[in-house]
Amino acid sequence: MTVYLDVIWILNLSFDLLLLLLTAIILKRSLKIWRLAAGALIGSSIILLMFTPLGPVVSEPAGKAVISILMVLLSFGFKRFRYFFQNLLMLYFVTFMLGGGIIGVHYFLQSEATYANGIVMTHSKGMGDPVSWMFVVIGFPAIWLFSKKRMEEAETKKIQYEEIVTVHIAIEQQFFELKGLVDSGNQLTDPLTKIPVMILDTKKAADRLPKELAEKVLKGDILEDFSNGDFPWLSRMRIIPYRGVGQSHQFLIGIKPDEVTILTENDRISVKKVIIGLSSSTLSTDGDFDCIVHPHMLKNGEAENVS
Repeated sequence: MTVYLDVIWILNLSFDLLLLLLTAIILKRSLKIWRLAAGALIGSSIILLMFTPLGPVVSEPAGKAVISILMVLLSFGFKRFRYFFQNLLMLYFVTFMLGGGIIGVHYFLQSEATYANGIVMTHSKGMGDPVSWMFVVIGFPAIWLFSKKRMEEAETKKIQYEEIVTVHIAIEQQFFELKGLVDSGNQLTDPLTKIPVMILDTKKAADRLPKELAEKVLKGDILEDFSNGDFPWLSRMRIIPYRGVGQSHQFLIGIKPDEVTILTENDRISVKKVIIGLSSSTLSTDGDFDCIVHPHMLKNGEAENVS
């Protein structure tokens, strides 16, 4: 039997990188590709070490645990013990989840790929079995994408809708602190970029919006010509079509902010990709909230635990 060490190492390097990437996506960690690549390089080094005197050490559970700890430290750094253990345990979880998927797909396809001692290996003659390479090239990424989608769906269902949160909005030199309602019924997005749109009660923020902009929104002149180069925030403006219940097609003026931060009971969520739709209607007659938060903002933002 011929063992292609370079191929095995490249495969495991790719798999480790995908595992770390999935860990970062699920936990909403800031992504630095060079750090993930360094972590994957450490993880895949076990392949090379197995052919050295350190082979018996790294093949033991304790040796693998040390390798995985180094992977996590290199990929995500160390802020506090809770942060570190969340990263480590999630890495183990996605490894076991995808490992189970690999075994299932391998059994279904009857390929020549094997999973031994935490390492995916292929056995081939000449150019190799095409089913085996189909499993390697297509199977693992497909399982990765399937797992990512299922985790996103589960996370969406966990979001506590109809929740009042604190929303901080930064636009140039203006700063807004508002009460937001997380509403699962708000699925409004920019039709071109598919960026989620949150709805802001213009009356609640009129004193901090440019006077000309607030007046146009409140008067309903949103389709008036904005070609004047001196018009404030012109480069940030979008026209968002929408349709309310029992209403014909209407339009909102959308503003691209510098950043939106959502404060929940346990998390601080930073959202970069969002558009603020300026509504001329009162959103809450009782004043319970000032804006309506798109649920994808909670799911896709970068979360930091503050509890």
